[in-house]
Amino acid sequence: MMQEIQKEQIQALLNKFVMQNESQSKAAKLLKNVSEATVINIRKGRWELITADMWRNIGKQLGYSTKGSWTVVETSDLADLNNVFDDAKEFSNVFALTAKPGSGKTKAAELYVQENTNAIHIQCSEFWNRKDFLSNILQKMGKDNTGKISEMMNIITETILKQESPLIILDEADKLNDSVLYFFITLYNVLEDKCGIVLLATDYLEKRIERGRRLRKKGYGEIYSRIGRKFITLSGVTKEEVRAICEANGLKKAEDIAYIYNECEGDLRRVKRAVHRALKRNNK
Repeated sequence: MMQEIQKEQIQALLNKFVMQNESQSKAAKLLKNVSEATVINIRKGRWELITADMWRNIGKQLGYSTKGSWTVVETSDLADLNNVFDDAKEFSNVFALTAKPGSGKTKAAELYVQENTNAIHIQCSEFWNRKDFLSNILQKMGKDNTGKISEMMNIITETILKQESPLIILDEADKLNDSVLYFFITLYNVLEDKCGIVLLATDYLEKRIERGRRLRKKGYGEIYSRIGRKFITLSGVTKEEVRAICEANGLKKAEDIAYIYNECEGDLRRVKRAVHRALKRNNK
């Protein structure tokens, strides 16, 4: 049963989401399986026809959790990511950043697009073809994501040209197959000096590009050139940053914090799980 306070919290998140995306219509298009009428009814407090499943659907997409909030601490990696996002957005630059899994890349991207207009975050998948790739970009833009590849590219370009300082963040770019990775060249060529693009990945992408260049594989040299012939590597979480994360989320015991740092292997997902376990154990 969805409690009234939970509905109010989701309503507040939805209000913020609409403000970030300029209109209720655009916000509704960005949410999966949510109509504009539903967005309007929730914002106006007309909740009697909104099902519990719909509340959960919207809440999940907006980052709401009934398990309690998680406080994000600004680590050096988070600061570096935000600086790169700002640079790419303001000056239409293209960058590629690599880090270990669990380094907080995705969370940083999610937070950035929540706070900045004309910035979209795409989580890539290994099964995408070129049309899937463009379809997901258009869906995040709140545009019709069907049609021929050429038509989809035209809509993306037209949308970008109307925006001030647009940014596309391609998360988990190392999962893209070669045909889609090659298509990054086309995307770059069309949007050069019009849109910032940031690729986020594990170091597998860097090794893959290096191997492709060494073997003179089609497109790999061009991709490397377009990211400035450089991969930016995040430094990883420090002991002090793990301590700050633990304390910000209610865990104060020095022995618990030391154990979590020694066991987390720099993975912030493991830190989060370990903090929840320790808090649960300490509250028994």
